Amino acid sequence: MKEKLSLPTARRIALAAQGFADPRPSGAVTRRHLQRVLGRTGLLQIDSVSAVVRAHYMPLYSRLGPYPMALLDDAMQPKKRMLFEYWAHEASLLPLETFPLLRWRMERADTEMYSGLAKFGREQAPYIEGIYRQVVDRGPIAASDIEGAKGSGGWWGWSLEKRAFEWLFWAGRITTHSRRGFERLYDLPERVLPADIYNSPALRAEDAHRELLRISAQAHGVATGTCLRDYFRLSPDDMKGRLEELVEMGELIPVRVEGWNRQAYLHAEARIPRKVQARALLAPFDPLVFERTRAEQLFDFRYRIEIYTPADKRQYGYYVLPFLLGERIVARIDLKADRPAGVLRVHAAYAEPCAPPETAAQLFEELKQMRDWLGLERIEVTPAGDLGPALSDIVGRSIALTPPHAKA
Repeated sequence: MKEKLSLPTARRIALAAQGFADPRPSGAVTRRHLQRVLGRTGLLQIDSVSAVVRAHYMPLYSRLGPYPMALLDDAMQPKKRMLFEYWAHEASLLPLETFPLLRWRMERADTEMYSGLAKFGREQAPYIEGIYRQVVDRGPIAASDIEGAKGSGGWWGWSLEKRAFEWLFWAGRITTHSRRGFERLYDLPERVLPADIYNSPALRAEDAHRELLRISAQAHGVATGTCLRDYFRLSPDDMKGRLEELVEMGELIPVRVEGWNRQAYLHAEARIPRKVQARALLAPFDPLVFERTRAEQLFDFRYRIEIYTPADKRQYGYYVLPFLLGERIVARIDLKADRPAGVLRVHAAYAEPCAPPETAAQLFEELKQMRDWLGLERIEVTPAGDLGPALSDIVGRSIALTPPHAKA
């Protein structure tokens, strides 16, 4: 039993728990690799922004390197299904085995969901039932397939039809069958999920909460109770007594982490590697960093997404990806995949105080790999940010040395 962990040790534990201590595959990436990553992370958060690539594709790339995105697409398809969609941390892809652990949330739809949507559910129950009948009769179906279902985007711009679909989705009465582009096609869960998953025995809420905390603890390696709760957005009431039970069962070990002012818990089977040699660009919604307070305490990395910040008030850029090198987050870059032009554009690059001298060169290597993975032709760097000039210079020298027929 360790009563106190140094911060570097806690970082290595966290990185190993998230799969960054595992070697990347040397050959073809298969469903077995996908299962291994999901076994580490427990979920993949979904987001609609496609400035580089949709958020749920990135965590696999960050851990496995270039892989066929069709592998993840297939895992969401009816005949090869490994995953289902539901609200976990946020909207997420989850292993099928997690479905029974979230039924309590579906059953609490009237009280657990966002207040505006819950109120809509109470006030528009007959209308919602009408939409449900449409899914029964016509599924799989998209919200936009219902006449008049066009909205202006965002919760405040959702049409009545879209709100009804979202309420039914939260309540577990419908689920994602597949996607058309990024748009969900909805159907009944009993027609989408394998029978053994859909018909699995119901768990008591407290048993489900305990199981979700187990997944969270394994995915964190070491974490505070707040971070463990946040992974699946459990409430303080949901947590009451559960951590203490896991401690008593020997699955969690109370520890102190250097520099943290709250009680932490070490997963009893957490790996504690002597060294982690990772190199990865991370999506803003990667499980390693989506809890911003944890990212700051663990990596001394203050991170906020600025998508909804007016352009003139952004500190770092629109879609900023952290750059993990070794055991530290050493830089961040404002990145965009300009697919019509075939260009991976770095609008700005910034070094962290801990960045080693080789940061720009290592970042360039990672960008080359991402360029090829996304099927783009070249990298272009605007020399903005304190790391931008060095990165721009490396790209410029690379272009000068590249034969005319090859990629720049």
